[in-house]
Amino acid sequence: MNTKFLTITVFLFLTVCNAQAQDFKLGKVSIEELKEKIHPRDSAAVAAILFEKAENKLVYNQENGFAIELVVKARIKIYKKEGYNWANKSVRYYLPNNFKENISFSDAITYNLVDGKIEKTKLKSDGEFDEVINKYWGQKKITMPNVKEGSVIEYEYTLRSPNIGNPRDWYFQSDIPVNHSEFINYIPEYFVYNTNVKGFIRPNVTVEKLNKSILLSSKERVTNGRVTSTNFTNESVPYLETKTTYLVENMPAIKEEVFVNNIKNYTTSLEQELSMTKFPNSMPKSYSADWESVVKTIYEYEDFGPELNKTGYFEDDLKTVLTGLNTEDEKINAILNFVKTSVKWNEYYGYSCNDGVRKAYKDKTGNVAEINLMLTAMLRYAGLNANPVLLSTRSNGISFFPNRTAFNYVIAAVENEDQIVLLDGSDSFSVPNVLPFRTLNWFGRLIRKDGTSVAVDLMPKELSIDQKMLSFSFNEKGEVIGKIRSHKTKHRASLFRENIKGVKEDAYLEKIENNNNKIEISEYSRQNEKELNLPAVESYSFLGNNLIEIIGGKFYIDPMLFLTPKQNPFKQENRAYPVDYGFPFQDKWAVNIQIPEGYKVESLPQSATLKMNEDLGVFKYLIILNGNTIQISISNQINSSLVSSDDYVNLKTYYQKMIEKESEKIIISKI
Repeated sequence: MNTKFLTITVFLFLTVCNAQAQDFKLGKVSIEELKEKIHPRDSAAVAAILFEKAENKLVYNQENGFAIELVVKARIKIYKKEGYNWANKSVRYYLPNNFKENISFSDAITYNLVDGKIEKTKLKSDGEFDEVINKYWGQKKITMPNVKEGSVIEYEYTLRSPNIGNPRDWYFQSDIPVNHSEFINYIPEYFVYNTNVKGFIRPNVTVEKLNKSILLSSKERVTNGRVTSTNFTNESVPYLETKTTYLVENMPAIKEEVFVNNIKNYTTSLEQELSMTKFPNSMPKSYSADWESVVKTIYEYEDFGPELNKTGYFEDDLKTVLTGLNTEDEKINAILNFVKTSVKWNEYYGYSCNDGVRKAYKDKTGNVAEINLMLTAMLRYAGLNANPVLLSTRSNGISFFPNRTAFNYVIAAVENEDQIVLLDGSDSFSVPNVLPFRTLNWFGRLIRKDGTSVAVDLMPKELSIDQKMLSFSFNEKGEVIGKIRSHKTKHRASLFRENIKGVKEDAYLEKIENNNNKIEISEYSRQNEKELNLPAVESYSFLGNNLIEIIGGKFYIDPMLFLTPKQNPFKQENRAYPVDYGFPFQDKWAVNIQIPEGYKVESLPQSATLKMNEDLGVFKYLIILNGNTIQISISNQINSSLVSSDDYVNLKTYYQKMIEKESEKIIISKI
């Protein structure tokens, strides 16, 4: 990983917001806001957040101690029908009893301008829903009434949570413009939080110190002779509270772009995690000051480290699996396949076991942690140096500072002198060092038995190859008859197998035909669909009537026919985010075009080679005429999973020149 690039990604902020805090209140919607037809800075915006203000407090209850109270107030303008979904708001909450959270909405009103006057429509009970997402999470959702183009909506919600260790992340930026976003944090002196601001626009920050106090009540039963009475006493305990205000104004919408890992990694946001408590008359307690303490804490969880020591449930079965196997590679492949066929993934992420490895093995189903901790234990039992690797999936984002919620997934790794072999037993199509795409997210953290940990690069280094062989001929009417055969390796093969899983062949072929100039496919076949260590092979014959242009009796042919790329995927002039392919790759073409009798080649493209930044990208186009056959070899090779935003302009130019070359016509005319 390029350290300079990582530093730029995390800490480079292009704009500093100097806006001053204002007193935004609900119920103060103006006629001017309702009359506004388009956003003044983004005419394409379907909606805009006029203001969003959050107050995050640690409030004290004598019975339960400190808890989080987050109050959020928002006003949103709807400009177009496409923005109606912004009239729905959902907030998730944690369900398990020990950390059960509570959400309540209030002051939810839709405002419209009717005959020059402001009309209010309040949210009724039938517009509020409580849903269970899974055994861990529920969500409270509101659907605002009477929403039209031009409406302004307002709402307030309060989240109460006993989980003071992980306050909710706050996003100052969204995929619509944000006029004003403010997050106010109140932290008593007893708590120290790691705080990190991500994104390219840094909020304006102000800090105040406030004198606060906690009122403690106590009662005592006192007996004086035959009379018993209760004495009540109150004690005020003073403490210092830090109020930190984060403010941004006029935030542009952040837009999804091609080959972006997770747009939230680059969205201006605030995340926090408790790192230390310092209560009176107690020793300070540290939680997550660095990665070593984070992984140590996780390893000591009952549903993590101890699960690795359980082996009795699989020993007899595994002895049979390992019979006759001698090499490390044989054992790794056999154990990985055994786990994949014995226990199916239940679609739950997480690095903690839910029901435990024993029950998962017995029930033949489990979450990611149960499957991959089981896999690690089996590898260790076979005498291999295996350890778990904590990671964050692409959908979970990249964590740039040590915290326990950085991770939401665990895989297995086998270490030897030369390399680390990464394994995931939860994915049907994974093989050693070919992890599912969801896990290819920069770095993971390998935890050894002695409690030490080391960063592990999750990004593949070997090329995933998609090699296509195309041969075709055509007649005087321009009708094309041809065959395509493709070989896919590593992640190209894994993604192909994932895409065709559960899809009926007829539907799959119909989609190919419709997406490619209405070609007609026949003689379709696949090979190695389940032989995961072999390339995935796909082949078919095709007939097409609209694949060649005929102008003035001459044939103008795209050498790659309907598979010729037409548009550059990189359209922005500049880009603030890295280009994340997930893995390095090579796309190769071997094309053979048969020239019919009575025709000749009038014009051929020239061979060419393009290179980008010291072979970061290499494109080769070789073409020759051999008798009545045109032979073309095309290769596009990208040698890194990640391309820095500094190289974006070069990458865009590289793709543009490559597409222009691939689109050059072969001209065939009559003799």
